[in-house]
Amino acid sequence: MTIDTHSVMYITKRPDLVFTEGQGSWLLDQNGKKYLDFLQGWAVNCLGHSNPGMIEAIEKQAKKVINPSPAFYNEPMIALSNLLTANSCFDKVFFANSGAEANEGAIKLARKWGKLHKNNAFEIITFNHGFHGRTLATMSASGKEGWDTMFAPQVPGFPKAELNDIESVKKLINDKTVAIMLEPVQGEGGVIPADHQFMRDLREITKKNKILLIVDEVQAGCGRTGKLFAHQLYNINPDIMTLGKGIGGGVPLAALLATDEVACFEPGDQGGTYNGNPLMTAVGFSVISQLLAPGFLDEVLAKGQYLRELLLDLSKELGLDGERGEGLLRALKLNRDIGPEIVERARNLEPIGLLLNSPRPNLIRFMPALNISREELKQMVDLLRGVIKSIK
Repeated sequence: MTIDTHSVMYITKRPDLVFTEGQGSWLLDQNGKKYLDFLQGWAVNCLGHSNPGMIEAIEKQAKKVINPSPAFYNEPMIALSNLLTANSCFDKVFFANSGAEANEGAIKLARKWGKLHKNNAFEIITFNHGFHGRTLATMSASGKEGWDTMFAPQVPGFPKAELNDIESVKKLINDKTVAIMLEPVQGEGGVIPADHQFMRDLREITKKNKILLIVDEVQAGCGRTGKLFAHQLYNINPDIMTLGKGIGGGVPLAALLATDEVACFEPGDQGGTYNGNPLMTAVGFSVISQLLAPGFLDEVLAKGQYLRELLLDLSKELGLDGERGEGLLRALKLNRDIGPEIVERARNLEPIGLLLNSPRPNLIRFMPALNISREELKQMVDLLRGVIKSIK
């Protein structure tokens, strides 16, 4: 099958294949080749491909109403808001279409709160190697190398600290500081979890200095770590949380959550043409409901531990540097910069391919569907073993 992609704007190097179907942990390309998918849209498809509950929600809602305008309430918007607040420490929800948009909203909300309650404080301390999105403000908030010059000048107000170094945070706090914003697990930075003591210290410092704590759970939230929300691993309650990726299970949906004390937007401050539309929020309600089903999150924890053990055994066997992560967001630490080559060779395996990601050249990241089977986890590691052994 000839692929004519001339009209698709070039933004990244894509392999010469087109995915046509998906089921669970598997994708099928235009030539009928199967791939075991450990990308899942970068932790997006938390319930895998073609999830029956999601399909049912889409079909049912599409026959009723798709977008009556964000100027009005709709039933799925209300139902999903209630489900999220009933299962979290937050009181209010604003729906958006992407994680970057949710994070942009969190930045705006924090600055509005600073204007009202902290003498116009506006600086938000973020972290080196953090990733918060691709808008100008969220790129500025991110600590990704090279992003400070890519679309310069940056949006000001995002001094950078070091993850798990509380002293680096303390040095940046001043009378302009309104919030601290971080990923509980840095995904693009290399699957680096925040230390438990570090997170507790952050919460203490923010309370002491009357500044907000914002957790970006776009990648680590929605069951990915084995808890519904990643910050629950640390037994802390943030002031603001952002969700994306997994909340929609594959459709464009994100959310900004805040406590009553912080939710200070006024009419005209925030909006969006498609935000909170019933088609997407109906899907989100199905996704979160499935994650909350009895035993589901316990299984994520158990399968995360199983994957950890498989990766540690593989690392020991091949002389690699171990693994890290939380739940089913994990990384294998390589002993040399062969990550991109592993990704390429794994995808080109025959008769079935394997889809992996290398956020850093000495690392392979795993973001499988949360309902993946143990057999599929073992199959992935067996395939990966052969790929690594094939590289001289």
